[in-house]
Amino acid sequence: MRTLCVTLGDPCGIGPELVVRHFTEASVPDDERILLIGPELALERELEFFQKPSFFRTIKSPEELSDLGPGVYLFEPPELSRLGFPPGEAVVEGGLAAGASLDAAVNALLSGFAQGLLTCPLNKAMLQKAGFNFAGHTEFLAEKLGVGAENVCMHLCGHEPGESTKPKLRVSLVTTHPALRDVPKLVTQERILHCLRLTADFVKTLGLEGDIAVCGLNPHAGESGRIGDEEITTIIPALETAKAEGLKVVGPVPADTLFHFAAKGEYPAVLAMYHDQGLGPLKLLHFSEAVNVTLGLPYPRTSPDHGTGYDLVGTGRASIHSFEAALDMVRRLMARKG
Repeated sequence: MRTLCVTLGDPCGIGPELVVRHFTEASVPDDERILLIGPELALERELEFFQKPSFFRTIKSPEELSDLGPGVYLFEPPELSRLGFPPGEAVVEGGLAAGASLDAAVNALLSGFAQGLLTCPLNKAMLQKAGFNFAGHTEFLAEKLGVGAENVCMHLCGHEPGESTKPKLRVSLVTTHPALRDVPKLVTQERILHCLRLTADFVKTLGLEGDIAVCGLNPHAGESGRIGDEEITTIIPALETAKAEGLKVVGPVPADTLFHFAAKGEYPAVLAMYHDQGLGPLKLLHFSEAVNVTLGLPYPRTSPDHGTGYDLVGTGRASIHSFEAALDMVRRLMARKG
């Protein structure tokens, strides 16, 4: 029986609401356990707001799962039991809860008590103020799971639960959150090639076929070196190596035209050079259903593609679509990983 960890993220945000709204309405598969990790207080707050009955059983340690059947279980890290989590506020306690929950999830994965992870949103500034010196989820998990941030790739994709045939954008990023002025020196042949390998594995896991389309860095993909030469000196050599390895890739293609065709389903995935180059088009089409997937980790990990939504806490207006898409995606990846 597989076990999926779901961290509540920052309990002052909308993570607990999304969990309550979904799991009070949806049943858990017969071959699955859900291990929620975070403060019980935050879930109780949302149960009261939505007037829903409790849907989880508390456990004192993830080790107890070995003797339990399918269902939803909650483990609250002991250091969170005496803290308060004011709804809708960015406070250090929220960052502490997010970091402690991630630590517990990593331990559950490494100990074999869980096989996949869905992370609800956290506040990066509060995470760091609480003493966790990481830029965010991706870097935290990459280091704690022994991979290293340089060996993972951020991927975001439009996704819907079920078997929708509507074309979806799937975008991997060579760089994630550096200042734009730093991007050219971070776009290296090694980094492009590594992201292509991971993206190709992901595409294969999803059962998709076709060429991965690679964006140029410069406008018009450099116009044969007239508008920057990174395409000639860096991107094309990386693509030649990828092709020699048997990867199906095409490019570099000017980003302003590439996404027109990618949105029609002509490519199973796109490799963008920097954050806004790839995620602007993706969020235009899939703002409420996009999923964040970390490629290169030893365990499937997904997350809703949005933030903590402090302004939505207590209103009942938060969209649940991205959470449910992330849940469906991580389940698919877990099943195909075996």
